[in-house]
Amino acid sequence: MDISGTLAAMNAVNITRDATNIGLNSSYGQVGKIRKEEELTADGTMFSSLLNTAIDNIKTTNQYLSDAENEEIKFALGETENTHDLMIALNKASTALQYTVAIRDKVLEAYKEIMNMQI
Repeated sequence: MDISGTLAAMNAVNITRDATNIGLNSSYGQVGKIRKEEELTADGTMFSSLLNTAIDNIKTTNQYLSDAENEEIKFALGETENTHDLMIALNKASTALQYTVAIRDKVLEAYKEIMNMQI
Protein backbone atom coordinates (compact mmCIF):
# COMPACT_ATOMS: atom_id res chain seq x y z
CA MET A 1 0.00 0.00 0.00
CA ASP A 2 1.43 3.36 -1.03
CA ILE A 3 1.11 5.83 1.83
CA SER A 4 2.85 8.74 0.09
CA GLY A 5 -0.48 10.45 -0.60
CA THR A 6 -1.97 10.02 2.85
CA LEU A 7 -2.39 12.83 5.35
CA ALA A 8 0.08 11.19 7.76
CA ALA A 9 2.76 10.99 5.07
CA MET A 10 2.23 14.62 4.10
CA ASN A 11 2.45 15.69 7.76
CA ALA A 12 5.67 13.70 8.19
CA VAL A 13 7.19 15.43 5.17
CA ASN A 14 6.12 18.83 6.48
CA ILE A 15 7.49 18.10 9.95
CA THR A 16 10.82 16.99 8.51
CA ARG A 17 11.02 20.07 6.27
CA ASP A 18 10.14 22.41 9.15
CA ALA A 19 12.66 20.74 11.44
CA THR A 20 15.36 21.13 8.81
CA ASN A 21 14.45 24.79 8.35
CA ILE A 22 14.76 25.58 12.05
CA GLY A 23 17.99 23.65 12.36
CA LEU A 24 16.91 20.46 14.02
CA ASN A 25 18.26 18.10 11.39
CA SER A 26 19.61 15.05 13.15
CA SER A 27 20.51 13.20 9.96
CA TYR A 28 23.70 15.25 9.74
CA GLY A 29 24.50 14.87 13.42
CA GLN A 30 23.66 18.48 14.14
CA VAL A 31 21.83 19.90 17.07
CA GLY A 32 20.82 22.98 15.19
CA LYS A 33 22.44 25.03 12.49
CA ILE A 34 26.09 25.69 13.12
CA ARG A 35 27.33 28.75 11.34
CA LYS A 36 30.20 28.20 8.93
CA GLU A 37 32.37 30.79 10.66
CA GLU A 38 32.04 28.82 13.92
CA GLU A 39 34.48 26.08 13.09
CA LEU A 40 34.49 23.30 15.64
CA THR A 41 37.82 22.63 17.31
CA ALA A 42 38.87 20.43 20.18
CA ASP A 43 40.03 23.24 22.47
CA GLY A 44 36.66 23.86 24.14
CA THR A 45 35.00 25.94 21.46
CA MET A 46 33.13 22.88 20.22
CA PHE A 47 31.18 22.61 23.46
CA SER A 48 30.46 26.34 23.60
CA SER A 49 29.34 26.32 19.98
CA LEU A 50 27.00 23.39 20.56
CA LEU A 51 25.67 25.00 23.74
CA ASN A 52 25.04 28.31 21.95
CA THR A 53 23.30 26.46 19.13
CA ALA A 54 21.10 24.60 21.62
CA ILE A 55 20.21 27.88 23.33
CA ASP A 56 19.35 29.44 19.96
CA ASN A 57 17.10 26.46 19.19
CA ILE A 58 15.32 26.87 22.52
CA LYS A 59 14.80 30.56 21.77
CA THR A 60 13.40 29.64 18.35
CA THR A 61 11.05 27.12 19.95
CA ASN A 62 9.89 29.72 22.46
CA GLN A 63 9.28 32.19 19.63
CA TYR A 64 7.20 29.64 17.71
CA LEU A 65 5.17 28.89 20.85
CA SER A 66 4.63 32.61 21.45
CA ASP A 67 3.56 33.15 17.83
CA ALA A 68 1.09 30.26 18.07
CA GLU A 69 -0.36 31.65 21.28
CA ASN A 70 -0.73 35.10 19.71
CA GLU A 71 -2.51 33.60 16.69
CA GLU A 72 -4.85 31.68 19.00
CA ILE A 73 -5.69 34.85 20.92
CA LYS A 74 -6.32 36.80 17.70
CA PHE A 75 -8.60 34.03 16.43
CA ALA A 76 -10.47 33.74 19.75
CA LEU A 77 -11.04 37.50 19.91
CA GLY A 78 -12.28 37.57 16.34
CA GLU A 79 -9.49 39.84 15.13
CA THR A 80 -8.75 37.37 12.35
CA GLU A 81 -10.67 34.60 10.67
CA ASN A 82 -7.66 33.16 8.86
CA THR A 83 -7.47 29.58 10.14
CA HIS A 84 -4.61 28.84 7.74
CA ASP A 85 -2.16 31.10 9.63
CA LEU A 86 -3.40 29.70 12.93
CA MET A 87 -2.79 26.11 11.86
CA ILE A 88 0.65 26.94 10.44
CA ALA A 89 1.67 28.62 13.70
CA LEU A 90 0.34 25.70 15.76
CA ASN A 91 2.13 23.11 13.61
CA LYS A 92 5.42 25.01 13.73
CA ALA A 93 5.17 25.28 17.51
CA SER A 94 4.26 21.62 17.87
CA THR A 95 7.10 20.47 15.62
CA ALA A 96 9.69 22.64 17.33
CA LEU A 97 8.52 21.52 20.76
CA GLN A 98 8.58 17.83 19.78
CA TYR A 99 12.14 18.11 18.50
CA THR A 100 13.26 20.13 21.53
CA VAL A 101 11.86 17.49 23.86
CA ALA A 102 13.45 14.71 21.79
CA ILE A 103 16.84 16.42 21.98
CA ARG A 104 16.43 16.97 25.72
CA ASP A 105 15.61 13.30 26.20
CA LYS A 106 18.67 12.23 24.21
CA VAL A 107 20.92 14.57 26.20
CA LEU A 108 19.55 13.24 29.50
CA GLU A 109 19.97 9.68 28.28
CA ALA A 110 23.60 10.38 27.35
CA TYR A 111 24.21 12.06 30.70
CA LYS A 112 22.80 9.07 32.58
CA GLU A 113 24.92 6.74 30.47
CA ILE A 114 28.04 8.73 31.34
CA MET A 115 27.14 8.82 35.03
CA ASN A 116 26.71 5.02 35.07
CA MET A 117 30.14 4.39 33.58
CA GLN A 118 32.57 2.74 35.92
CA ILE A 119 35.99 4.25 36.17
